[in-house]
Amino acid sequence: MISRVMPQLLRSLFSRAFVNPFPAANMPSSMTEAMSNPELLNPYLPVGARFRGRLNYDRAKCIGCRLCVRVCPAHATDYQAEEKKIIIHNDRCCFCAQCTEVCPVKCLTMSKEFMISSYDRKANVVKDSGSVGAAPPAAKPAA
Repeated sequence: MISRVMPQLLRSLFSRAFVNPFPAANMPSSMTEAMSNPELLNPYLPVGARFRGRLNYDRAKCIGCRLCVRVCPAHATDYQAEEKKIIIHNDRCCFCAQCTEVCPVKCLTMSKEFMISSYDRKANVVKDSGSVGAAPPAAKPAA
């Protein structure tokens, strides 16, 4: 008896996984030591073109319109009235990208960065990522 699930099951058996493997090949005794030793880690899979990672915020481009604050379903953006700018809490973000679509000056962008967890809550607060995609500073000529 063939059900409607069988074709999908067979497709998934022969397709590539969409998740990264566990960081280490074997379970280490200490994950902290394993993460600091890159030889023990599995390589990361490349992320897709439509991947939505950590939010980047270019404070200089921001005009303080507060559209991102209004549209955010997770309340991950807070408006600072005295500076007329926002701060982003990536630990609250649900990575829906609604704020990047509604921003009129495109000061918010989604990065490809996905390893953003931290024990320090303030490490996930973004006040300014700078201009993403800008040209790197020119190298000094050798003297």
